[in-house]
Amino acid sequence: MEKYGMARLDPSVSLYSKKVLIESASPDILPDWLRFVKGVVDSEDLPLSITREKMQDTKLLRQINEALTRRIIRYLDEMARKDREGYNQYFKEFGGFLKEGVCTDYNSKTAIAKLLRFQSNKLDDTDLTSLDEYISRCPPDQNQIYFLCAGSRESALASPYAESFKKNGTEFLILVNPIDEMVMSNLEKYNDKDLVGADRSSINLDKEEEEKDDDSDVGLNKEKANDLIAFLKVKLGTKASDITVTNRLVDSPAIITDHESVAIRRMMQAVNEQSRGMLGKQKLAINPKHPLMVSLESVRQSNDEVATLVAEQMFDNALVAAGLMDKSETMLPRLNNIMMALLTGADAPSASASAEVETETKDDSK
Repeated sequence: MEKYGMARLDPSVSLYSKKVLIESASPDILPDWLRFVKGVVDSEDLPLSITREKMQDTKLLRQINEALTRRIIRYLDEMARKDREGYNQYFKEFGGFLKEGVCTDYNSKTAIAKLLRFQSNKLDDTDLTSLDEYISRCPPDQNQIYFLCAGSRESALASPYAESFKKNGTEFLILVNPIDEMVMSNLEKYNDKDLVGADRSSINLDKEEEEKDDDSDVGLNKEKANDLIAFLKVKLGTKASDITVTNRLVDSPAIITDHESVAIRRMMQAVNEQSRGMLGKQKLAINPKHPLMVSLESVRQSNDEVATLVAEQMFDNALVAAGLMDKSETMLPRLNNIMMALLTGADAPSASASAEVETETKDDSK
């Protein structure tokens, strides 16, 4: 019931010596992440005090702890190899404990990682894959294990961060549980391969296309792209720390890269309510081939106000895709202005003017 937030499980392994109960539900027999395991341990070698209430030698207890942990991991590994489907069902029920083990048990995290299972864009939504199976399907020259954190499988597959993977047929793991991101952060490497999030700016799956971009007739050339970046840096200077061009996007105009962990950010917000809505400057990568970027570069020269609104909305859209937008209601007035400009063909009110109108409306209602 712990996975439903009902209550935390208590240890369920009792310690016996020569068939005499020494400690019921001992918290020292197994590490905390194995608290879902039930059973008894009977040892004839326990050095006990006269009253048999407590053990005198904690070193032996640590040895028992380590031996049992290895045995349970080995048992689960054998179970996974002998009955793939059965283990996948088992993992769906108890996988949260194993993920906790990766984050808390430094000595065993690599062994526990073999037991982890994830969704993949290359598999059906009902199937799961291990890290070893993922590596077995990788091209020989791929030195990374890619993963994408999202709220659901559908949102991951529709994410801008997945576009380059789809284009190049590269597999990535789909992480839908908030703890998954912390698991990957704690592992860092597996089988000499780096674990890399899909939001990293270092990802470049299409190096050959990058060399052709300068000569491409599609989209903005290098000079116009630099002019647009200069414009965006002025308009988004308080929001964007850096703006660059990327060739990894296909259907999206821009993305946020190298941003902070969404899971850790939400955890901090739960602890400190004042941190909600506080967002530092982000790195923005634009797609110079996207029609929106081409039109924005053209419109900015004739209609600065509309171009500014579109630039701000484009940035907020990228925040939404990255899971960083805390207060989406703040962009509603801007969306209304953009729609008004589209329908009437008139100049859209500036962002500051929109804010003044909204303030006046609130004052009138009071």
